[in-house]
Amino acid sequence: MLKSLLAAQLLLIAAMLADLAFPLPLPDARDRGAVVTAADGTPLRAFADAGGIWRYAVEPEQVSPLYVQALLNYEDRWFWRHPGINPFALLRAGAQWIGSGRVVSGGSTLTMQVARILDANAHPDERTSTRTPARKLRQMLRAVQLEVHLSKREILSLYVNRAPFGGTVEGVEAASWAYLGKPSSRLSHAEAALLAVLPQSPSRLRPDREPERARVARDKVLARMQQLGVWSAAQVEDARVESVVARSLQPPRLAPLLAQRLRFERPDAVRLASTLDLDLQRTLEDRVTAYFSQLPERTSAALLVVDNATLEARAYVGSLAFADTTRLGHVDMVKAWRSPGSTLKPFLYGLALDDGLIHSESLLVDAPQAFGDYRPGNFDAAFNGPVGAAQALRLSLNVPAVDLLDRVGPSRFSARLAHAGIRLQWPSGATPNLTMILGGTGARLEDLVGAYAALNREGVAGRVRYTPDAPRVDRRLLSPGAAWIVREMLEANPRPGSSADTFDTRGRPRVAWKTGTSYGFRDAWALGGTRRYTVGVWVGRPDGTPLPGQYGAITALPLLFEVIDSLPRQRADADLRPPPAGVAKADVCWPLGLPPDPAAPQLCRQKREAWTLDGSVPPTFAERDARLWSAGIERFEVDAQTGRRLSADCTRPHVRQGRELARWPALASPWLSSQAREAARLPPLSSDCTPDGREATQELRIEGVADRATLAPAPGGERAIRLSLRALGGDARVRWLLDGRLIGESRGEAAFVHDFADPGEHSLTALADSGAWSRLSFRVLR
Repeated sequence: MLKSLLAAQLLLIAAMLADLAFPLPLPDARDRGAVVTAADGTPLRAFADAGGIWRYAVEPEQVSPLYVQALLNYEDRWFWRHPGINPFALLRAGAQWIGSGRVVSGGSTLTMQVARILDANAHPDERTSTRTPARKLRQMLRAVQLEVHLSKREILSLYVNRAPFGGTVEGVEAASWAYLGKPSSRLSHAEAALLAVLPQSPSRLRPDREPERARVARDKVLARMQQLGVWSAAQVEDARVESVVARSLQPPRLAPLLAQRLRFERPDAVRLASTLDLDLQRTLEDRVTAYFSQLPERTSAALLVVDNATLEARAYVGSLAFADTTRLGHVDMVKAWRSPGSTLKPFLYGLALDDGLIHSESLLVDAPQAFGDYRPGNFDAAFNGPVGAAQALRLSLNVPAVDLLDRVGPSRFSARLAHAGIRLQWPSGATPNLTMILGGTGARLEDLVGAYAALNREGVAGRVRYTPDAPRVDRRLLSPGAAWIVREMLEANPRPGSSADTFDTRGRPRVAWKTGTSYGFRDAWALGGTRRYTVGVWVGRPDGTPLPGQYGAITALPLLFEVIDSLPRQRADADLRPPPAGVAKADVCWPLGLPPDPAAPQLCRQKREAWTLDGSVPPTFAERDARLWSAGIERFEVDAQTGRRLSADCTRPHVRQGRELARWPALASPWLSSQAREAARLPPLSSDCTPDGREATQELRIEGVADRATLAPAPGGERAIRLSLRALGGDARVRWLLDGRLIGESRGEAAFVHDFADPGEHSLTALADSGAWSRLSFRVLR
């Protein structure tokens, strides 16, 4: 007992003297690398320390017990008992050296090896010639220092994380991934033996360069384990059969921009676990690279896949090619501010449903309109006339969306989005306005994905989570009923090019999808959700330059469906989901938008089946100019015998009968059939009655070309046919549409000059703000 106490005191004194002579060079906590892993622990990206060393932090308990067994039994059987120095091992090694003139076995303990590693890191210039007596003595003193200052487990942890394994790889976890492609927790007997012996001579035994030498060294460890009875003969025999196969040393680089982002957010962490699915991440990175291989230069892309249940990201592609400087691959477009195009429209329709402004088949008018100085048009410059709300959303029509936003209010809509986590970016001095619904603001892909998830989360949006410990931030965006109806509206949109004859959709998940394109072809979007996942895709150039001809439906949407088809699926994903409480189907009539009235069947010009919320069946919006069209029902009196309309002041006596007429919005008239226009027309006024002002909207007359004319260029002429046109019959602003596409404007009866270059049949429409209109057709010859 006295001897043991004396020995401990001597060791303590030696440690104190060593501390004074050369302080213990423990690793600086600030000077260490880091590794970001997938959800299963597989490294996605490693960050080297200041010295360029790749090291994956791991605790001894997380390493395979087979490795710990091989390491301690081969290197230092008395590790748990000695005070850092094993005198018997030193005497044995010295005797063998004197007797044979060479080193037969080492006398270093594992603690001394840790001391050598720490000294080598602290003094890189002394890494060679470490077997001199002076340096051996310093290792011994260092070992005593370590034993005094650290526990055995801490010393073992230093070795496990700092032992050299060749090249710039240190630590058993980094070596296991680098050479074997697996975590150190899943090592076989043969692999454990290989990694246990490799630090003895990491350059000479590197399995990727010297597999035969590595095998011989490994088998020595296996023989020692059998000799000591730690592993059975059968286990060792099976281990010997395994060949030494190693991968080339390449640091992992999956989801590099997410890894960089997490590293920046938590610079002190040495191991960061993400929520990504490794196999899905690898698959989608390859798919994105292949998909965009033919796109123009400087094009990049971003992709985000989120689990709806937890809002955890399962795949994250921040750019097309991380190392491609021409594509600005270092710019993370998942969190970049870009114009969202039309991707905010589903939330506007959902808010209008919650406000009781519309149902799924509310009559909206897609025709040229002005909202103050703002005159929106559609992406293809064509107009569709009267459309239902669901169709307007699926076709992403701009005028109905702007009209709806004008009634909801831009500031209120922006505030609702902000509350749900969709932050919008505005130019300096700008405030929410009508342009926002067509992309006149800035948004981020990750915020849009978190919002689109609300369509499959009963209206609850949230912040995308990239680590398991990230806080849950859920915010209500829509009511469950409004979210269900909007999703139903979008799910009814078929995949582009699909049909029942060519595509078997059985078993495919139902997808609620929406595309968007920003002004000038700078951003192409596609967002979609299934029951289990929400996916967002962005395509464009990070520097904001246009990408002509590339827009959401042709550039981003095909990739969206490729991604969705790559996701894990269940049979229930394709099932119809019952509507929540408050959602029901109801028959509605156009043009009024109200339920059918059995007592007035003439008011129901078109019957449609609509999804309604909380029993609300709002009427069709009144046009802004109430002089033209108010509630949609025109009430008047007619003569019972002649059927002619009567005013309040008629000179002859009449037998008066009350009538009701369902009037279409005036701006929808050019798109109605002749039968529909005739059915909605007022009867002519009786000749003995004073005018009642009900015919304020009169048709225009187009002058400058005859109906059904054939136009041919002058012989030998190379210019297009130029016409000077006028719309006679009003003084309001007139919009001119060629084949349904807006081509210009005029005022009153002023001339409108246009060149008609395209051969073939054409229709020309003049549409006044008052609702008056005229249309004719003509043919242009080549």
